[in-house]
Amino acid sequence: MSLFTLQKSASSCQARRGELQLPRATVQTPAFMPVGTQGTVKAMTFDEVWELGYRLILGNTYHLYLRPGSERVARFGGLPKFIGWDGAMLTDSGGYQVFSLKDLRKITEEGVTFRSTLDGSKHLFSPERVMEIEHELGADIIMAFDECPPYPATWQYTKDSLDRTLRWEERCLARHNALGGDSTGHLLFGIVQGGSYDDLRAQSALAVSAMDFPGIAIGGVSVGEPVEEMRRITALTTPLLPAHKPRYLMGVGTPSDLLDGIYYGIDMFDCVLPTRMARNGALYTSQGRINISNARWTDEAGPIDPECDCKVCRLHSAAYLRHLHQSKEILYSRLATYHNLAYYAKVMEGARAAIEQDTFPEYRRACYATWGLALPPDA
Repeated sequence: MSLFTLQKSASSCQARRGELQLPRATVQTPAFMPVGTQGTVKAMTFDEVWELGYRLILGNTYHLYLRPGSERVARFGGLPKFIGWDGAMLTDSGGYQVFSLKDLRKITEEGVTFRSTLDGSKHLFSPERVMEIEHELGADIIMAFDECPPYPATWQYTKDSLDRTLRWEERCLARHNALGGDSTGHLLFGIVQGGSYDDLRAQSALAVSAMDFPGIAIGGVSVGEPVEEMRRITALTTPLLPAHKPRYLMGVGTPSDLLDGIYYGIDMFDCVLPTRMARNGALYTSQGRINISNARWTDEAGPIDPECDCKVCRLHSAAYLRHLHQSKEILYSRLATYHNLAYYAKVMEGARAAIEQDTFPEYRRACYATWGLALPPDA
């Protein structure tokens, strides 16, 4: 059985409905992955993540390598066993984190030398070493080591970065295969880079598509560029990728970002927004994003979202959530995060149903209207 089964394609846009068969779980696509950077989806138990319908979550290679250490995780039987998660996992390569260190790292053809933000110790992430670390972490999907260029960056800088990334991806494949390849249960995805330059994105998409990756990600978006540019890059890149492989848009985003990505043919997403924003008082609802610290919620006896049937909205008033937030109670983060992830799950469930019914553009349009947002020009 292949990794990805395409079940339905929309007739009036690029949206697709499919299924990912992973070693530890079957994932319905389009899918959103909650981010569990340090081996935990912040403020959530794994039972709660599961009951919301999530079957695939993300862990961060850079952070887990530094603490508790990939070798220690391997001794526990891999990350899912170490953290007690019964579903599937994806680990990123740590590339975004090490490149964001700026003054603490140095890029060479060999890889990236960096100093730990924990104790200042010196480390090297080469393509080969990252593959070894990700195999030790033991996720179902592991990502190739790439360079994520900043925005903005010159064409020449982006070209040099892309060429090096493509060489690194070839080295990742070689080391991954030497470690047993996909037969180990760790499926290696490639990553398309190229910044905001059409010719470089096309070069990268075609080169990565020609490599033996079972899935392909679009990286280097949501790094400071305008949302219009992110849409443009996604719309440009996705048609260049193989239709029979899953497509993953990394680090994106808001509910509207997800629907835009689906419109252009994306199957997988991850982002810290629903969990991070929840902890900071921002809640996603059927009427758009709200700030629970606003005084308007002080005496609101109803839920934060009357159209939401999650247990937070069933059991607790908006006034109570505001009280918890203002009092800096831990329970606030628990309830707010649960609601935001429940809302994201509902948006994605609606998207899958709309694709099956071939009404995705209408679904996207209706969501934009309830959120009070203007549709992009392509709609």
